[in-house]
Amino acid sequence: MRLSASDMADGAQRVMCGGGMLSDIIGWVATLAHWQQLSLLLALAYGGGSVLGAVWICQRLGLTDPRLAGSFNPGFSNVLRLHGAMPAALVLAFDATKGMPALWLGGEIALPAWALGLIGLAVLIGHSLPLWHRGHRGGKAVAAAFGVLLMLAPGVALSCAALWIGLAWRLRTAAIASLVSGLAAPLFSLWLAPEMSGVILVFASLIVVRHALNLRRLSDGSEPRL
Repeated sequence: MRLSASDMADGAQRVMCGGGMLSDIIGWVATLAHWQQLSLLLALAYGGGSVLGAVWICQRLGLTDPRLAGSFNPGFSNVLRLHGAMPAALVLAFDATKGMPALWLGGEIALPAWALGLIGLAVLIGHSLPLWHRGHRGGKAVAAAFGVLLMLAPGVALSCAALWIGLAWRLRTAAIASLVSGLAAPLFSLWLAPEMSGVILVFASLIVVRHALNLRRLSDGSEPRL
């Protein structure tokens, strides 16, 4: 049996249509897989962010819970006031690195900038509204934000850290240093990491909102000094 040219053309068209449908299915499965991966990384980021370094490390060292003294904030600066440089350095290292595994995995599977930004935001939300410490407020997310920015925009992170250190050293007030550094981060990003400027603006907004109580204490002079 011999096939005519029209028969062969019809067969080729059916193959092409079938191949197009197969490509669509493969593309849909790949998209679904990426959303599943992102969901898992968001859960990992939030869970890791919820582990407060100040609480965990002070418990291990037998020190006073920072949520019960000083500024009552479970963060690096309050631990520095209460317990000195060594425990504070451990808290800073812990909080800065706890979001890095999720961000590293996101980079390894080539997630876009907006998805990496969501993972970083999940870390900060976990630190501010921790899953593991119900009944207690979380930290102000400054150290956690520094670690997230180190992964997403190292230049911005280091610039903000230098500004924070300079202001904290000069003014002896962590709240002012954190507020100014948070407000400066989006400006630094326009120069050093423009592709991440939108993400960094969201991070900065969260930090400023978390410092609203500090603004009231600064106005009445009750904000603890370093």
